[in-house]
Amino acid sequence: MLLQENLVEYGARRAIITVTAILCALLEIVDTTIVNVALNDMRGNLGATLNEVGWVITAYAIGNVIIVPMTSWLSQQFGRRNYFAASVIIFTVCSFLCGNATNIWELVAFRFLQGIGGGALLVTSQTIITESYPIEKRGMAQAIYGLGVIIGPTLGPPLGGYIVDHASWPYIFYINIPIGIVATLLTLQFVRSPKYAEKKAFNEIDWMGIALLAITVGSLQYVLERGQEDDWFESSTITALVATSVFGLFFFIWRELTYKNPIVELRVLKNGNLRVGTLMSFLLGFGLYGSTFLIPLYTQSILGWTAFQSGLLLVPAAVTTAFMMPLIGKLLTKGVKQQYLVAFGLFVFFIYSFWGSQIVTPDTSKADFFWMLIARGVGLGLLFIPITALALSTLKGQQIGQGAAFTGMMRQLGGSFGIALITTFLATQTMSHRSDLTAKLDANNAAVQQRITVLTQGFISRGKTPDVAKQAAYKVMDFAVTKQASVISYKDVFLYLGIMFLICIPLILLVKQKKSAEKIDLSEAMH
Repeated sequence: MLLQENLVEYGARRAIITVTAILCALLEIVDTTIVNVALNDMRGNLGATLNEVGWVITAYAIGNVIIVPMTSWLSQQFGRRNYFAASVIIFTVCSFLCGNATNIWELVAFRFLQGIGGGALLVTSQTIITESYPIEKRGMAQAIYGLGVIIGPTLGPPLGGYIVDHASWPYIFYINIPIGIVATLLTLQFVRSPKYAEKKAFNEIDWMGIALLAITVGSLQYVLERGQEDDWFESSTITALVATSVFGLFFFIWRELTYKNPIVELRVLKNGNLRVGTLMSFLLGFGLYGSTFLIPLYTQSILGWTAFQSGLLLVPAAVTTAFMMPLIGKLLTKGVKQQYLVAFGLFVFFIYSFWGSQIVTPDTSKADFFWMLIARGVGLGLLFIPITALALSTLKGQQIGQGAAFTGMMRQLGGSFGIALITTFLATQTMSHRSDLTAKLDANNAAVQQRITVLTQGFISRGKTPDVAKQAAYKVMDFAVTKQASVISYKDVFLYLGIMFLICIPLILLVKQKKSAEKIDLSEAMH
């Protein structure tokens, strides 16, 4: 139980605490995407297979999602400042160990531990920033925190690409070390812990709840990360882990609602604003991480760009979001309803997605992306802060940390669901469209025969025999069909993502009517 204490800070101290928290949030989020561009180098350097090197991403995500729901309890048990500093130290030390790994499984183990340390950074940073600002400035506090959350995934790929091009892959981990040291010293010097009524004795700790939580979210995260690669329910491992996560969730909820000292306080979800904010955070994660994954995937696989070029493409959108953050924070401080801003953000995101479905071709230029991605940046700015402010607006004391843990976990899971569904959808749609296009290619068609003849002559002119040249010509045609099928699939993904966001607009506006019926005035909560 939390003793009432004013943790609001002012002046230079608040500025230092804010910078420290954002540094830590950036450390965690950048590391979720920075390794993506270095996987090929890691695979060659460590002698790993493609399947094995994928665990570098999976292990970090599993460590993240296991620890996030426990952060509020761990802060209470060890003191927020101590726990936060320990998490930064674990993250920093594991960054050094990752860079020094001598084989793939060492790297995977250290990435898992790095994820355990990093999971606390994001959620606890949000709690620290929220409590450091007075209630009337909470919207601005969330805007400042949102800078790290939104910009982090965008910074990862170009930063990782630059480091890999100009140094070597271990340095994507080594750059965390000086930042981690500074963040640790600032945390120990300036961050305060709220005072708790009591810590739980060793025999009162909810060990079963911890085990059920780890099993449930660990299994679910594995399924989402590896499902497409393992062909989903064709894999006995995936099927078993889906069953494990379902039964684990059931028993975890039962345990937490009946045990007197639960590891995760589910009762805080009785707060209507938090329930809505948690669901919207899932949607935000779906859109944020899904689109951050989709654009580089398209530009690299279809257009042949490098990881660095793909990452740079997203930078103007991230700058737009950063510019939006303080503006949205001011609107919230003046009493503009969160629901209206979220609804507008969903509509802007629909425009972005629909726009994407119209411009995607096998040779889309960089200029074609610019305004579409600016719209994405505006949409994310309109979604992140109002959703977070709505979720935490009527919480007090320890509930803020518990609420931040729920929204953080759902944002992470939303991203994992988004990437898993997009990957699966792209694969199945590409096969379907390829089948349709192939059926329309008539070998007796004059245009098809002419194209084959031209390609064959081209290969013959390069010294190939007529038989080999003809086979090569058919392979080129097959590749062109597959590429066109992939492009159509990307169009489908953009369109369906846009429709999903459009459908959610009336739902968020209906929530507003429900809240007014319950006589919860959100503008009063913000003031």
